[in-house]
Amino acid sequence: MMTKIIGVGNYIPSETITNLFFDNHIFLNEQGVLLKENNASITEKLKKITGIEERRYAHHSQVTSDLGVIAAQLAIENAGIDPETLDYIIFAHNFGDVRFGTVQSDMVPSLAARVKHLLKIRNNFCVAYDLLFGCPGWIEGVIQANAFIKSGIARRCLVIGAETLSRVVDIHDRDSMIYADGAGAAILEMSNNDNSGIQSHLSASYTYTEKDYLYFGKSYNNDRCPDTRYIKMDGRKIYEFALSNVPVAMKKCLDDSGYSIQQLNKIIIHQANEKMDEAIVGRFYQLYGIPVPENIMPMVIHKLGNSSVATIPSLLAMILKGELEQHQINNGDIVLFASVGAGMNINAFVYRF
Repeated sequence: MMTKIIGVGNYIPSETITNLFFDNHIFLNEQGVLLKENNASITEKLKKITGIEERRYAHHSQVTSDLGVIAAQLAIENAGIDPETLDYIIFAHNFGDVRFGTVQSDMVPSLAARVKHLLKIRNNFCVAYDLLFGCPGWIEGVIQANAFIKSGIARRCLVIGAETLSRVVDIHDRDSMIYADGAGAAILEMSNNDNSGIQSHLSASYTYTEKDYLYFGKSYNNDRCPDTRYIKMDGRKIYEFALSNVPVAMKKCLDDSGYSIQQLNKIIIHQANEKMDEAIVGRFYQLYGIPVPENIMPMVIHKLGNSSVATIPSLLAMILKGELEQHQINNGDIVLFASVGAGMNINAFVYRF
């Protein structure tokens, strides 16, 4: 028995935010002092490090659950299933519904419950719950759905990853330029037909000294309310942590699957930072003593930015829908999914299509 992905969907918000959007921002350091570089230099440096040229923001009228339900509807349509047959709806996010122009997070009822309501599902035994696991949340939702299916508790699950990070950024922090909004979803189902599906998985939480590499902190503008919090990160520590730990986790997951590095066709990794992702994949292949193959790692961060839990399911949907010319996934392909984020959490799974 295998857990298979039978449908995918994604929603890319319509508001395109180029780097020019930040030209008139007042960027400060942690002490509240104006940065010496001009904004053109700051954005150019960001582009060189992260690869980000554009990002997408949700429309002012939308919240995270609105994005999630669109991706969910598309995944259900793609799978060709009756939503009443869903046993679980797992919604991965980190900040809930934050309405435009506010800073308060709304998570009651859960975003999963809101999606179930909007899908008009009457089945009371379709369980809807939220999952907070940092950027690796969607992968963790897939791992949990796999456990439900393997145990016989569920036959069919909907896993959503959606976020509106544009609502929780400090506009005086240059890191705010990294973040974006978006949603992706997948339908997973029990299958006995062949050996395609989830082959192995791995999760880990590093909390002893790494817990606060990503956190909620006050604005760099000391004139703002110190009790209002925004997403913050220690970029250098995250980079070093990721390079030290993610490649090892990816190798263990691939080795546990029984497939060799030569059989790996694609790596779908969280779109956090282009240079960091390239370095992670480079170190991963170094562990096997071979160079990185061409075209192994699709990247869309250049145009979509970092939308946290939405990056991986969105990227998967784009590939399967034929929207990335240079990247395809064919029957029999072996794909390694991996992510790292707040917690600090790392996870991965190997999938045979």
